[in-house]
Amino acid sequence: MGRIDKGVKCDVSGCANEAVRSINADKAKHAGLKVSSAEKRVYLCHDHYKEFKKKTKKDKTIDKWRYGA
Repeated sequence: MGRIDKGVKCDVSGCANEAVRSINADKAKHAGLKVSSAEKRVYLCHDHYKEFKKKTKKDKTIDKWRYGA
């Protein structure tokens, strides 16, 4: 049983929703999310995870072109 199943909250400043995903803290900061955690993993609610995906879509596309996957 992980932290999300136990009911951890979203780590974005000012958000109190339940987390649904966890991502690397450096990637979240690079995407422009205001993270209030100093750990390696950041927990995001549905809305902030959707925002993270939108902000990193271009980077993922460029990586796919670069590595041919």
